Amino acid sequence: MIDVTGTCHCGAISIAALVEDTRMIACHCSDCQQFSGAPFRAVVIAIGDHVQLTGTPREYEKTADSGNIRLQGFCGECGTQLYAADQDKTTFNIRTGWLDQRHELVPKVHIFGSSSPRWLADIADHNWLTAGPGSAPFTPSSDA
Repeated sequence: MIDVTGTCHCGAISIAALVEDTRMIACHCSDCQQFSGAPFRAVVIAIGDHVQLTGTPREYEKTADSGNIRLQGFCGECGTQLYAADQDKTTFNIRTGWLDQRHELVPKVHIFGSSSPRWLADIADHNWLTAGPGSAPFTPSSDA
């Protein structure tokens, strides 16, 4: 188990949680792509009793393909995506992008790979830059 902390982009919502280090996932489903505007979303699973939120997230109810209702939590001010949870909030899929420890939370499995954009297969071979356009070339590594 790992202690994590984080704040949304504007600082209105913060989190302290104990997450299951064996349950880090990259989800490539079409819902995650649409919600995030990205090719996948990295999440880490936490038991509801181990999640402490400060502030008041907005929530959107989504019926999953399974028929289960999933609450999509986000900051109503800045739009930071925070989590998905079951209706009783017994389990949270915490979005890792807003966590201070996001670089340590490496997905153990990629799910819904059939929905993944094909260009992700060779992403390490693409041109990378240290910062914005015109910055120095960068080579991604697991040591970063």
